[in-house]
Amino acid sequence: MNTTVSRRLAILGSTGSIGHSTLDVVRTHRDRLSVVGLAAHNNWRKLYKQIEEFRPAVVALFSEEAAARLREALGPTSTVAVRTGMAGVLEVAALAEADTVVSALVGAVGLRPVLEAIAARKKICLANKEPLVVAGSLVTGAAREAGVPILPVDSEHSAIFQCLDDGEARFVDRLIITASGGPFRCHAPDRLSGVTPDEALRHPNWEMGGKITIDSATLMNKGLEVIEAHWLFGVPFDRISVVVHPQSIIHSMIEFRDGSILAQMGSPDMRLPIQYALSHPERWAASGKRTDLLALGSLTFEAPRREAFPCLELAYEAGRRGGNLPCLMNAANEVAVEAFLNRRLGFTAIPRVIRETMDSLPFTSTVTLAGLLEDDARARRRAAEIIAAPGAAAGGPVPETSTRAGPEGGQAA
Repeated sequence: MNTTVSRRLAILGSTGSIGHSTLDVVRTHRDRLSVVGLAAHNNWRKLYKQIEEFRPAVVALFSEEAAARLREALGPTSTVAVRTGMAGVLEVAALAEADTVVSALVGAVGLRPVLEAIAARKKICLANKEPLVVAGSLVTGAAREAGVPILPVDSEHSAIFQCLDDGEARFVDRLIITASGGPFRCHAPDRLSGVTPDEALRHPNWEMGGKITIDSATLMNKGLEVIEAHWLFGVPFDRISVVVHPQSIIHSMIEFRDGSILAQMGSPDMRLPIQYALSHPERWAASGKRTDLLALGSLTFEAPRREAFPCLELAYEAGRRGGNLPCLMNAANEVAVEAFLNRRLGFTAIPRVIRETMDSLPFTSTVTLAGLLEDDARARRRAAEIIAAPGAAAGGPVPETSTRAGPEGGQAA
């Protein structure tokens, strides 16, 4: 008797890099996976092609104009329901026909859809870091109350998840999250101020969207992953380390109390962690290429250059203090990265904008969804003001760590 799991998927962020890789996994395992809902930002042409191939029942686009173009392309006889705005994305997230939601939206915009999917008791395959970064206590608390599993799709968190057998979490001494180091790993500090968006988008190992690729270049991506790991696995921040591993073959490691270290290895291909999240607790035939151990050569490790890339330390600070500080940090980072990509801000100015935004807005230790949404909007406005100020684009040294009063917060559930 075939007991293989079968999943009906709603994919949030289907036209991005994670969405594209998820649909590649579906193509490989059409006997096990089907697509019932898709949501995207405004790339209606790519969504149209996905509709033609995968035949979802409901799709959503944030952009009203893009949705109108999509409806026109589908024609009056189409049975696909096209929704718009956040309300449309929330509908896809809670779609009755879906049992699994792949959250691959970029940024804090993914928070409400994840909470909506949890409320609808969907299995969550989480590729979008920001819901746990911005509102880790709310998201994990809602999932626990609803009895909903959150399975990590990020390669680093998937590696940790794969290395942890049931009951072993209590023996963990340290989580070791690996980082490629990004395209500027070997750059001297005085070269960083002049790097361009085109240079920053040339990641040495991974093919990712623009925002996450810039976060990788600044090491903010590792900082976000540290906060996410804290909430996923209940490990304090002082027991979560970041190690630069330029080959991106070991995706993360666990060090146990007895000194043993377990690592998960694989090619830098997002299809592997996506498929594992979808297949768990089973393992299916590979969707991507296998790792050739004989062709690897050396695997090397080094410490992250925290002084050259201060975003990592900013994320540690925000995570340790908790409250609304990770929300403020994340919103400022999103605004700063967008300004850098649009050539309105220098690369080394990104952490300064984040630092000034964190320092200039009120700290709150107790968070609510409504409060976090307000804080997110407030931080975006403040970051935009800082960027617009005369001389802001050139960057400069990041101010010292804030000493404002406030509890550490952010304890794992």
